[in-house]
Amino acid sequence: MQQSIPTIVMRGGTSKGLYFLQKDLPEDVEERNRTLLAAMGSPDARQIDGMGGAHPLTSKVAIVSPSSDDNVDVDYLFLQVMVDKALVSDGQNCGNILAGVGQFAIEKGLVEPDDDVTAVRIRMLNSGGIAIARVQTPGRQVSYEGSASIDGVPGTAAPVMIDFADVAGSNCGALLPTGKVVDEIDGVQVTCIDNGMPVVLLRATDFGKSGYEVPADLEADDALKMRIESIRLKAGPMMNLGDVAEQTVPKMSLVAPARHGGAVTTRTFIPHRVHQSIGVLGATSVAAACCIPGTVAEGVATRGDGSVLHIEHPTGHLTVDIDLSENDGDFRVSRSALLRTARKLMDGYVFVPEGNA
Repeated sequence: MQQSIPTIVMRGGTSKGLYFLQKDLPEDVEERNRTLLAAMGSPDARQIDGMGGAHPLTSKVAIVSPSSDDNVDVDYLFLQVMVDKALVSDGQNCGNILAGVGQFAIEKGLVEPDDDVTAVRIRMLNSGGIAIARVQTPGRQVSYEGSASIDGVPGTAAPVMIDFADVAGSNCGALLPTGKVVDEIDGVQVTCIDNGMPVVLLRATDFGKSGYEVPADLEADDALKMRIESIRLKAGPMMNLGDVAEQTVPKMSLVAPARHGGAVTTRTFIPHRVHQSIGVLGATSVAAACCIPGTVAEGVATRGDGSVLHIEHPTGHLTVDIDLSENDGDFRVSRSALLRTARKLMDGYVFVPEGNA
């Protein structure tokens, strides 16, 4: 016998995943995780017996529910389902999957749509931060069609503007969780930062890299991966994340001078594969580092007079509009905003074996 669970498969930003209502999944966390592993087909490098796409970017889950907070419309829990491990992690947010939460909430009747555009206030349970997603709803119906494009995704779709409020330090307790703009780990200068996603910035040149390599070449460099993982494991406790050996944070971002008119070029380990682009909240953290004097981005990144930064990645760039201020050495981010798109791919049921064997 198989059990069926209602789900919507959605591309959110440059990721793809299964979106569930919380009420449709088991309440017990261990049972829920077994169910999600079975739904994705993990652990298996191909995820051949499930819905996963054999890559961390396509093995993601959103769980959405009505919020108990009167100032919020819905709660959103992000879960990263590992591809080749029997592990489900709630240790991070995902701003790409977030891009589809507003549409999902409206389609499932959790949010009443407005005419033209609906602002959906979303509490990100992984960190407690609040995001406002502005969803296109002409005629009070969700529209996925439009002329907006984002690098890393073919074609165009309806724009989803996302504003993040009070996400700085949401995972680590502070924007600069070590209290410094630069630390030294394993003889390498790094900047540890959390503007919605714990990220460790490293200069690509400190590893003998240009920062313009394709992801496959970086993933094939075992010596590089070992050095970066060693730094990551030491950075975790320094960033108030504890032992991160089995966590998907912090992300490790190599930075280099921009080549296409942006602020900086990135190659991001997430943490053991290299992102084909860059995560939304990873980009907001990198952008914040580019705005703070003395970080490892100084001398590498360039920025104009405005608040808009184009963060370059392997398949293009991601634009972040950030407001950051400084008062006696205390840096504060009042706003981070960006453009994403999302598209509903399938609406139906996912089937898992009884007992999730």
